[in-house]
Amino acid sequence: MNREIIDINDCTILLEEASTDSTLIDSCFFDEPAIAIAFYGAGDVSLKVKYDGKTKEFHHTKGMVLSFYADEKVEFEHHVSANNPLQCIVITTTIRNLDKLPNGESQFLEEFLHQLVHPKDHYVEGTVFNMTPEMFLLVEQFFNNNYEGNLKMMFYKSHMAALFSHYFGQLAQQKSTEINAPLLKKINLAQEILISDLENPPSLTELAHKIGTNTNKLKIEFKAQFGVPVFKYLQNERLKKAYDLIKNDHKTIQEAAWAVGYDSLGSFSNAFEKKFGYRPSQA
Repeated sequence: MNREIIDINDCTILLEEASTDSTLIDSCFFDEPAIAIAFYGAGDVSLKVKYDGKTKEFHHTKGMVLSFYADEKVEFEHHVSANNPLQCIVITTTIRNLDKLPNGESQFLEEFLHQLVHPKDHYVEGTVFNMTPEMFLLVEQFFNNNYEGNLKMMFYKSHMAALFSHYFGQLAQQKSTEINAPLLKKINLAQEILISDLENPPSLTELAHKIGTNTNKLKIEFKAQFGVPVFKYLQNERLKKAYDLIKNDHKTIQEAAWAVGYDSLGSFSNAFEKKFGYRPSQA
């Protein structure tokens, strides 16, 4: 388990990474009541939230953003395994520090996460959604920087501010569309279908049919939920998977391209460079 705690202004950033060849259960508590936003990166652990004899479970956390209020009676239990490592950023503050936050975050918390600012239980959950590609890239950069000292603190401050901007921007967009629960379930199912078969994804028409809606509603609501059109989201997921195959699994560029559905190495290299800023041969 690698854990780093960074205090910035009146927020605390907790960076957690863990992997294991067998199984590992990591439990943690807050020392005092806190409002937090957790961003789950490349890992895919299971999470259990326990309080007052109740348990809330999340089985697939990769890409999830979870906001919550929790006091010292709430236990957070991550279940790490060989196939499900942990990579998580938690940004926290306390209610007594809300008015001290420097960039208007308290105003946005009050507007979009009112139930967390005025909690009525030991654990109160805010909006749960999947990260946009921009948020996912920011989280990835938290775990892959080589800065030290003051430069590292400058890096963390700027990236925390960027994460907050994207996060509250997503909440504002969701509030304006007011997507209903049954439709949200369908759109999340569409996302699961896409990432389950990156090499041979369904067409837009097939995807709409699989989730029980029409293509126009699928396009509108998917972009409202994830911030990008359906196949832009698919392209981003393909490229993130290819990056992981090249960098961590040591696959060749051709193997990675084929694994995520690219037939043309030229098209793959161009898309890769556009997203990450360098060619796959430099990964």
